Amino acid sequence: MAKRILTALLGAAVMGLGAQAASATTLGDVKAKGFLQCGVNTGLTGFASPDASGNWSGFDVDYCKAIAAAIFGDATKVKYTPTSAKDRFPALQSGEVDVLARNTTWTINRDTALGFNFRPVNYYDGQGFMVRKALNVKSALELSGAAVCVQTGTTTELNLADYFKANNLQYNPVVFEKLEEVNAAYDAGRCDVYTTDQSGLYSLRLTLAAPDDHMILPEIISKEPLGPAVRQGDDQWFDIVSWVHYALINAEDFGITQANVEEMKKSPNPDIQRFLGVEADTKIGTDLGLENDWAVKVIKGVGNYGEIFDRNIGAGSPLKIERGLNALWSKGGIQYAPPVR
Repeated sequence: MAKRILTALLGAAVMGLGAQAASATTLGDVKAKGFLQCGVNTGLTGFASPDASGNWSGFDVDYCKAIAAAIFGDATKVKYTPTSAKDRFPALQSGEVDVLARNTTWTINRDTALGFNFRPVNYYDGQGFMVRKALNVKSALELSGAAVCVQTGTTTELNLADYFKANNLQYNPVVFEKLEEVNAAYDAGRCDVYTTDQSGLYSLRLTLAAPDDHMILPEIISKEPLGPAVRQGDDQWFDIVSWVHYALINAEDFGITQANVEEMKKSPNPDIQRFLGVEADTKIGTDLGLENDWAVKVIKGVGNYGEIFDRNIGAGSPLKIERGLNALWSKGGIQYAPPVR
């Protein structure tokens, strides 16, 4: 009897290990097909948008490229799936995309009930309001009775309702499913106010017929921690996506750039040697299922976090968004990465 019980327990343990191994297949699947399938926005300037030739660029797009570079040593091995706010979660749940990099807010419901894993926040944002200057308002508290354009299926829609209720303000929601429809409605004057993440407002203002006729109000009414999401059940894949972000932060922290990464391999700093896979006994790659120089490949492919930020949405872009909370922890922000050791 004891022998049969022991055999049953061992069998169950083996089955459990087998199930765990079977679920951890995303890296293998990505390698087998030869590219990363990345879920992105349908078109948000600075974050993810295609040009006339179908070439994608933006802050979130560079994260897709960084993951591909870590795996293949080639940042171009990505295919992009544009998703609406409504379609993005089914696309990730079904396996249509390997990772969702679509300015998506980390919430408890999405982290649990939807079966996703979030960890790295690559952009700390908050919801704001854009109005026409001709409306002559200086604060969101002056918006009672306004018609407000908002995209359905987003935390934005819920935050909007909470803010107006909490401040005893009335409003008329003008709701659309697709981002393009919200943009067109606001630009055509069908609503007085446009609300979404403040970073999105800076981006969307550039697409309006007369951008200088619009202003973004000072209120930030929510916390919007944005970052990539993956399906639960594959810890290795979760670690890869997370540590690609942390590598971008650590690279900026170390002063390692796309231009100097090869030279930095010669640094006498043991932390940098370990990070770049130079140290003889390092296992920073093999423990992830990658090559030990995966961080070098990431930085060669897209640069460090500061470079990604500046060229897409920061000082080197038309959006000119200040780093703010997204500055390094050592420069007044809260972007911080665990050590590589």
